[in-house]
Amino acid sequence: MTVKTQVTDGVLVIVSDNPPVNALSHAVRSGLMDAVTAAGSDDAVKAVVIAADGRTFHAGADITEFGKPPQSPSLPEVIEAIEALDKPVVAALHGTTLGGGLEVALGAHYRVAARGSKLGLPEVKLGLLPGAGGTQRLPRVVGVEAALEMIAKGDPISAEKAQSLGLVDELVEAEKLRDAAIAFARARIADGPRRSGARTDKLSADAEVFHAFAQKNARRFRGMDAPQACIEAVRAATEKPLSEGLKLERELFTKLMTGDQSAALRHLFFAERAAAKIDDIAKDTPRKTVSKVGVIGAGTMGGGITMNFLSAGIPVTLVEREQAALDRGVATIRKNYEASAAKGRLSQDQVEAAMARLTPTLDMDALSDCDLIIEAVFELMRIKKEIFSALDSIAKDDAILATNTSYLDVNEIAAVTQRPESVLGLHFFSPANIMKLLEIVRGAKTADTVLATAMDLSRKIGKVAVVAGVCHGFIGNRMLAQRQAEANSLILEGAKPWDVDRVLVEFGLPMGPFQMADLAGLDIGWDPDATSSSTVREILCEQDRRGQKTGAGFYDYDQNRRGAPSEHVERLIAEFADKAGYKQRAIDDQEIRERLLYPMVNEGAKILDEGIAQRASDIDVVWVYGYGWPTYRGGPMFWADQIGAKTVLDGLEKHADRFAQGFEISPFLRRKAQENAPFN
Repeated sequence: MTVKTQVTDGVLVIVSDNPPVNALSHAVRSGLMDAVTAAGSDDAVKAVVIAADGRTFHAGADITEFGKPPQSPSLPEVIEAIEALDKPVVAALHGTTLGGGLEVALGAHYRVAARGSKLGLPEVKLGLLPGAGGTQRLPRVVGVEAALEMIAKGDPISAEKAQSLGLVDELVEAEKLRDAAIAFARARIADGPRRSGARTDKLSADAEVFHAFAQKNARRFRGMDAPQACIEAVRAATEKPLSEGLKLERELFTKLMTGDQSAALRHLFFAERAAAKIDDIAKDTPRKTVSKVGVIGAGTMGGGITMNFLSAGIPVTLVEREQAALDRGVATIRKNYEASAAKGRLSQDQVEAAMARLTPTLDMDALSDCDLIIEAVFELMRIKKEIFSALDSIAKDDAILATNTSYLDVNEIAAVTQRPESVLGLHFFSPANIMKLLEIVRGAKTADTVLATAMDLSRKIGKVAVVAGVCHGFIGNRMLAQRQAEANSLILEGAKPWDVDRVLVEFGLPMGPFQMADLAGLDIGWDPDATSSSTVREILCEQDRRGQKTGAGFYDYDQNRRGAPSEHVERLIAEFADKAGYKQRAIDDQEIRERLLYPMVNEGAKILDEGIAQRASDIDVVWVYGYGWPTYRGGPMFWADQIGAKTVLDGLEKHADRFAQGFEISPFLRRKAQENAPFN
């Protein structure tokens, strides 16, 4: 049975068992409703405990029911029945009490939690708000400011923090939870119910609190509908009776549920899980044990990659050619850990433990006992081949050899070894210790066990991994190149760099191509000895306008690195365009948006058609986690599905005479447009 009951010393214990996370499915809701109804009419029952078997209390609604016709009883109906019961109800919480699970707990009159457990209302991360009373009951229990933090941001809190807020009444050891909850319930029989919905003692809040919260989090909430709806709903809790607040909550929930943003965020929820599956590899494929990692290169990327493994408890041998470079790399790793400790994210003991796992060396032979070796040196094929050729004689026979290349041919690198089946790409994104995306590049001869091991390892180090085939730039950078080519053409045709950037920022991206170029440095890949003023970027480098680090690039920067449009750059571009034969014109925002984004979708269609990506949703995951595509737009292929492949095709054909030489519209995109079919 999904829900079972047992009476112990006058306490009815209702236990759900719906693995893996006790989601509040229709069967669970029905079982809870039947048990609560029975408790109300049974004189032998003096109090009730709501608990769950398995690893967690209810961890949310059943997301697979989203978009389907509702089935009675609804979760709000169940919770209202729990709250209305005239006998004390105690929720026994363990694991992760999230979403609808916490709303059930708020419907209960008291809450006992296991130490170390988590509580939260993460619906906002799916573009929603808590739709079963959470926005109305939580502020009545913990106060408005704490409720805003939990609801509009969606981050869970510890049971210990929940107790300090008044959300949890008693903390106990996990193994004693059920017995402690029963004892707590018996002790409350004389007191009777304490209904969250009837409380008003913590609802006083100045209207300024809501404005200040929205302003403080303006950057985080930019472009998103759900956080604003959450704020509106919590405000209603301070202004309206419970029944009216619940009505508004339901209206806001329904509006969000049927909107594009929630559809996009729910798509990403499933896309991230789908990305972890490798379609043509059996689930029981053997995995290699990775208990020690080697990293070659102690620069920005190598150091960041190293931190991922150190933080996951895996020892790392870090190799450099020169002592000074090695010392700088180790110092940067420590500096990054110390910065995290200063912000309270790590203890000093954790910092020292991580650093103790690091073995810096100048000796490549020290990599001989590593299970995985990652090369993170300059993006030059010659150097990478030299390293892999050397590794072939140093690494143990069953070691995995990985390159962190962003663009280069993994098959060509693998071919210099006698073990191409052990070689793959692990493309981390910068800064590698922060960015969540990992492109796992599958070579033509990469063994299934090597690929499966890399995918499992990505989860251990906290990455969202996507498998890509071998091509120039793989998935993300191959699509980015199309956008950058159009950005460069647009400024020669008359668009200003800051207008190009603004259009993408208004779309929801964190920055535009020229802001990104200035941040990274315009001199990446620029050779001062071979420069020939052949591009605007080359001329800027020749003028020592190399980006933020020199105080000028496409933009002019003040001492705080705040950028402003540059009249000098505007003139420079106009002069260059004139010499190159361009007749500059006014270009509106719509054309800028279409010419930047539609070629990306077109390239994504080619990537799918060629089998470089397993599925369209993998492309979406790459762009959300690696390049800052706004989550509420779901990724470039999901966005294309929303506007329609025909819209994209029409736009590409409209601008066809302006695209760079060699640009071709994907036949796969044409088919999707003709069939009115989605990519996802």
